[in-house]
Amino acid sequence: MLTYISAIIFFEFFLITVLIFNFTTRDSVEIKKRFNDVVGNRIPTVREQELRNAFIKRAVKPLLNKISLRVVKMLPVEKEAELARKIETAGLNEKIAPRELLTLKYFVAAGGAVMLLWLGSFSGKNFFQIVLMGCTGLGLGWYLPDIYINRKSAIRKQEIEKGLPDVLDLLTVSVEAGLGFDGALMKVVEKTRGVLSREFTSMLQEVKMGKPRIEALRDMSYRVSVDDFSTFAGSVILADKLGISIGNVLRLQSEQIRQKRRQRAEEAAMKAPIKILIPTVFFIFPAIFVVLLGPAAIQITRAFLQ
Repeated sequence: MLTYISAIIFFEFFLITVLIFNFTTRDSVEIKKRFNDVVGNRIPTVREQELRNAFIKRAVKPLLNKISLRVVKMLPVEKEAELARKIETAGLNEKIAPRELLTLKYFVAAGGAVMLLWLGSFSGKNFFQIVLMGCTGLGLGWYLPDIYINRKSAIRKQEIEKGLPDVLDLLTVSVEAGLGFDGALMKVVEKTRGVLSREFTSMLQEVKMGKPRIEALRDMSYRVSVDDFSTFAGSVILADKLGISIGNVLRLQSEQIRQKRRQRAEEAAMKAPIKILIPTVFFIFPAIFVVLLGPAAIQITRAFLQ
């Protein structure tokens, strides 16, 4: 009883504190809002802009970068390019570098091994079992970042495949309305959201900085790493080189990609009954058999025992 009374008193005290704080700071918030409406928002300082970033970006990433420079000194160029390819396909190139990823894999693997070794020694396992648990933690920790990156890549590719036909329809309408290809891409960036919109934004920025449009589109196709988009990019590049009407190419590509999306949906629908069969056989049917045949089995057992 005393515990409930203490909890109620604490809760009431907390509510009263929140109400007093809101009442005392309401005037200052309104004054600040009016001041910003009249004068305009103040340009934040460099320190304020830095503090607005997430803690991982402010503290963890610089520390990981410094550690990676010391730990991973002799990384082969092929391995670094492979890691950069994975990071770029997952859309994480602005968050982590290849050397930082490799350093993170080292730390996660070591942490997993130490944790499972500690659990094994704490639970009273023998030496062989403790070593086996440590090796398991080492392997899981080493492959866990790769699993995360592969998962992010799969989600990103799925989003691109799903939204590409709609983007191509908007591109086709914009080009047929009289806009150029770059203007149509700007219209797509303005009207859509998602991975493709961000990638097209990066491509337009590269074009503005002086990179040829064909090369920027080819680099975007390399970053995206989706077969449908690679086909679209190749068709646009070929149409630009040969002087073919880009509107007809876009319309044809839109129809083909939409048909591929319909085929993928039909394929997924055909696989659904087979996927449902596994939980049905192993989880639903046993429960049904227990409910239906259980009483009969009990009666038969009693009859034989009598």
